[in-house]
Amino acid sequence: MPTFDVVSEVDLQEVRNAIDQTSRELSTRFDFKNTDSSVTLDDKAPSIELASASEERLKAAAQVLEEKLVKRKVSLKVLDYGKVEEAAKASARQTVRLAVGISDEKAKEIGKYLKSSGPKGVSHQVQGKQLRVSGKKRDDLQAAIKLLREHDFGIPLQFTNFRD
Repeated sequence: MPTFDVVSEVDLQEVRNAIDQTSRELSTRFDFKNTDSSVTLDDKAPSIELASASEERLKAAAQVLEEKLVKRKVSLKVLDYGKVEEAAKASARQTVRLAVGISDEKAKEIGKYLKSSGPKGVSHQVQGKQLRVSGKKRDDLQAAIKLLREHDFGIPLQFTNFRD
């Protein structure tokens, strides 16, 4: 029986490269002079820490980061912005969490969507942070992939491990 996996992954090396480029640009741009703006990556969480002298500069730094991520083909859907916090010396700080994997709620939503509008012989099961979709025919699975690509679930989806 043919199967494939639906996953939501992010290439951390590309994120790291985008953060390095953002840091370089923040250190050289005139409008960021003397604002103590910084962008750092926490590999364990995975999350990005933005810091700057004011909330306006923080938003500008986030915009520069987004531009660099888009150039490196990292979907902006993985970014989950936290609330802006006040830091020492009237500066602002924000944590941006990277959404990696499919949560249980999203997996249920994707499964429900597949069941309601997908081809008849297609079934699914949740396996940790991914969703395994199986069907009787390869054409049914290709139709399911097309359906999932057309619908926006709020997270980037990749289709891996296609087996006949």
